[in-house]
Amino acid sequence: MRVGITGYQGLSGITEMLVRGDLWKLVTTFGPYELVGVSCAGEGPESWFAQCVLDHGGKLEVIVPGGSSVFATVGDSHRSTRLRLMNEANAVHRLAPVAHGGLGDDTATALVGMVDEVIAVWDGAPGTGPARVAALARRAGLYVHEIWPAGCEPPA
Repeated sequence: MRVGITGYQGLSGITEMLVRGDLWKLVTTFGPYELVGVSCAGEGPESWFAQCVLDHGGKLEVIVPGGSSVFATVGDSHRSTRLRLMNEANAVHRLAPVAHGGLGDDTATALVGMVDEVIAVWDGAPGTGPARVAALARRAGLYVHEIWPAGCEPPA
């Protein structure tokens, strides 16, 4: 089973704890031999999920935007985490630039095209990045697991 992740960044400590618990519960419903996690390895839920997949014994694939540096989309404090996850991944998919017929920075479309299911860590608010990915996934006929445990706080 190929499972992708999207979610808010900049979540509070209590929200991180609650979301990590739910991510672990969901990841461990899959057999480690059958699980391939697909993530952009961004800050927050994308990296937490990637680490859960690896800790569970699954395989990890990382998507990197094509129009920018590998680290252009992450903050300085997250660079080492992203680099470690990329090094531990079974595959790193660098998207081709739009000028060459690729998706460029459209990691959402790439993610939806590579997975069987999507996990969306968000409060259901419309007009957000996770809402866009969830809508793309649903239009593609994919199941979307929504994770937003009671007590979570939206990003500031």
